[in-house]
Amino acid sequence: MTPEIQGGSAGLVARAKRIIVEPKAEWDVIDAEPATVQGVFTGWAVPLAAIPPVASMIGMLVFGVGFWFVHYRPSIGSAIATAVTQYIVALVSVFVLALVIDALAPSFGGTKSPVQAMKVAAYSMTAAWLAGIFGIIPTLGFLGLIGLYSFYLLYLGLPKLMKVSPDKEVGYVAAVIVVAIVLYFVAAAVAGAVMGAFIQPAGPGTISITGA
Repeated sequence: MTPEIQGGSAGLVARAKRIIVEPKAEWDVIDAEPATVQGVFTGWAVPLAAIPPVASMIGMLVFGVGFWFVHYRPSIGSAIATAVTQYIVALVSVFVLALVIDALAPSFGGTKSPVQAMKVAAYSMTAAWLAGIFGIIPTLGFLGLIGLYSFYLLYLGLPKLMKVSPDKEVGYVAAVIVVAIVLYFVAAAVAGAVMGAFIQPAGPGTISITGA
């Protein structure tokens, strides 16, 4: 069992807190501890990546979804389908980001390491996943911007774990951030397509028009 999942949920919460509050010190710990790709993925990404889709699903079912003057309250089936899609795409995105991080490392004077790459991809997403809890109340959705702190976490952890040359750190971080942004928009497009498939006059959801 890898260190990051020892202690169960209590250990997970403690690490999440340290990553947010003491990122530099925690990246040093993460860098040195033994781990496996599977251990980091299942012990960290799998539970935390579920936060945004579950919160969003609850928010949609309780408050509905608003688009300009159209208010849509999805059926339980469509909300679950959207949440499951978001979750799967999020996990795939982390895995793909780790592959990209590992593949680009040598080009920036770094060292290839699938395990270290997965650590960076998974742990740097901590802020974004935690911020996803605000999706439970649509009017607080803007607070999800706090998740941008993940870019800072990536900035701190990427060069350290992948042993990148100091003079190439900025270029490496920039390249990975671009890939992360692309993956985010792809994930959003896929989730949006799934939700859109259910928003039809003949569908199970309820649509209402609010006044201008």
